[in-house]
Amino acid sequence: MPHRAQPYPAAHETDEPGDHKERFRTAIRQVRARRSTRRLDEAGAGLAHVVREIPQVTAAGTVAAYVSRKDEPPTGPLLEALVADGVRVLLPVLGERLARQWAVYDPSVKLVVRAPGRPPEPPGPALGAEAVTEADVILVPALAIDTTGRRIGQGGGWYDRALTLARPDALSVAIVFETELYDATRRPLPDETHDQRVRAVATPQRWRLTAPDELTGSDEA
Repeated sequence: MPHRAQPYPAAHETDEPGDHKERFRTAIRQVRARRSTRRLDEAGAGLAHVVREIPQVTAAGTVAAYVSRKDEPPTGPLLEALVADGVRVLLPVLGERLARQWAVYDPSVKLVVRAPGRPPEPPGPALGAEAVTEADVILVPALAIDTTGRRIGQGGGWYDRALTLARPDALSVAIVFETELYDATRRPLPDETHDQRVRAVATPQRWRLTAPDELTGSDEA
């Protein structure tokens, strides 16, 4: 049965493209805003454990990740743990007109906020959009994802564009809270033609593949 905290807004016949997804965003952000600091801290610790159990992450030389925003599943503990494991971590750097770029994360160097409302970024040199091709695993923020890999992001389309540059063998993993993982057989998420599906999902409690036939191994941890 769907969790009571899992919103599922109805589609309307008069919807313009993206309207249904925007109602999802509003509803899920309202749920996220109610989480306490303690629950967020617990989620960050759980996420660091779960993601590092994914075989492709364990074997990765480079992981493209991101700095979480307020109310998102915290990625700080995960980023530090990946670097401690010897993984090269890339973080987004937004250039002019939100150009897609990346830079190497160094926990000993303070991240900088380059513009209000944007996540902190590494101060080091930007590597360009093509740096994502070096990533064996790409961790992607999301507000919701269903079991077929349909993802609802924040609405800017940055990651949809970035994922088009990823290597075919790279594992894309959406990061959400447990209640934001939707069963596509009962509650499929809306998508548009430009949306890029992800191949796996991780929550603070577990991970699973969204397209298990594409990869070898189990579809659930």
